[in-house]
Amino acid sequence: MPDVLIYGDTLRSPELRHEVPVPIPDPFLYLERDGRRAVAIHSIEVPRVRGLDLDVLSWDQLGWEELLDQGIEREQLYLHVAGRACRVIGITSAVVPAAFPLELADFLRAEGLEVVADGKSFARRRRVKTDEELAGIRRAQRACEAAMDTARAMLRDADASGDVLVLDGEPLTSERIKQAIGDVFTAHDVAASEMIVSHGGQSAVGHDMGSGPIAPGEPIVIDLWPRDRETGCHADMTRTYCVGEPPVELVEWHTLVKRALDEAIAGVRAGASGNALFRATCELFSQHSHKTLLTKDLGETLEEGFFHGLGHGVGLEVHEDPGMGLAPAGPLVDGDVVTVEPGLYRPGFGGCRLEDILLVTADGCENLTDYPYDLAP
Repeated sequence: MPDVLIYGDTLRSPELRHEVPVPIPDPFLYLERDGRRAVAIHSIEVPRVRGLDLDVLSWDQLGWEELLDQGIEREQLYLHVAGRACRVIGITSAVVPAAFPLELADFLRAEGLEVVADGKSFARRRRVKTDEELAGIRRAQRACEAAMDTARAMLRDADASGDVLVLDGEPLTSERIKQAIGDVFTAHDVAASEMIVSHGGQSAVGHDMGSGPIAPGEPIVIDLWPRDRETGCHADMTRTYCVGEPPVELVEWHTLVKRALDEAIAGVRAGASGNALFRATCELFSQHSHKTLLTKDLGETLEEGFFHGLGHGVGLEVHEDPGMGLAPAGPLVDGDVVTVEPGLYRPGFGGCRLEDILLVTADGCENLTDYPYDLAP
């Protein structure tokens, strides 16, 4: 196994959070050589990483004060401390994540170290979730479901007799629903800087976050991906609703998307090809005269039909390996956590998407989502 270096903080670096499962806001260096795992970290964080099966090299041990006395600028200290840590551990060549700081890589190379970016190897390290990560995903998913309960209740209780939905005397907007969802997330100790509550034509745009008053009879797509605070791991779930009499087209879409979801989930297991599952979903939609990425013209930007992948890995990032789309990828493995999210869209009308999150097993999968699919809230 090659030696490993990771530099960052555990709030923003999934590679680092996987190795050091503690929320640390300031950047530090992780080192790995011949089974030895170490961190070079500021003294203020030393008590927090004790007991994590890590050798702890504090900045004090690595002589940061001496470096200051030598005239090293404060902004450059981390470079010299990292170089000293590599020498202590004996690293002369290492693989690093794709987001490894260029400034640090250049400094280490100038010191005689070989530094090679290898994003794929770090993605593989995170594919199979630890017990703690999986527990965090489950907690985040329960929070998703509780928040969706709240959103459904608001839609269900709204007066649909006018041009827009009205709840408690005020128009029911995407913003009001998002605020209520955020309150539920806070109560469940998960965080989400963004969420999708889109409606009408907005819902035809994959990642339009949604805004404004919601009308009766239009599609409402709610897509939630909160992050568990304890582990930093995400869940991901989408449901589509309509208040009042739904358009016939939306009812037909919802039935077909639910069929696509069921058929894809039935095929998820260790060894299965995410690309093959994606292609099977495209074939189903094509049979019902919907455009897909497999039937569009080369170079065409597809804005209707099924224009995105079937799903993706979820963990310390909401979108991570394995991919389940047009690009060929390796087989699913036992311990992957993936979403399945087929959808159909038409500009000006809206969209319909359903999304569950699954734990891949040797003989199938465990659906971590426990939530109804009804179009009526």
